[in-house]
Amino acid sequence: MILDTNALSAAADDDPGIAALLAHVEQMVLPVIVLGEYRHGIALSRHRASYENWLAGLLNDCLVLDIQEPTTQYYADISLELKRQGKPIPTNDLWIAALCRQHSLPLLSRDRHFDLVAGTKRIDW
Repeated sequence: MILDTNALSAAADDDPGIAALLAHVEQMVLPVIVLGEYRHGIALSRHRASYENWLAGLLNDCLVLDIQEPTTQYYADISLELKRQGKPIPTNDLWIAALCRQHSLPLLSRDRHFDLVAGTKRIDW
């Protein structure tokens, strides 16, 4: 299961709803984009040290997905589909959706705009 930034943040804050979901996940997957967004948030946090330690531990148990050349085709396809619908989504979320589609993995996120992306299953908590 791919985690969006809001899911990663909820996990770091011990959200009970997300903890129950993640307890049954075979593999947690973090897009490199999510990792960048989360690290940006850590840099702005007054709890920086504790979040950095938490993230370091989590990364031992996660797969980090990078953007590869094939990902760019998924990105382009999704971007065009949403543009035709008149419903664009933020650029970082296009990359996350592209990785979801490319790897046929569901996305744990509270962002409903992912529901507009055909072939992406969003799971809320």
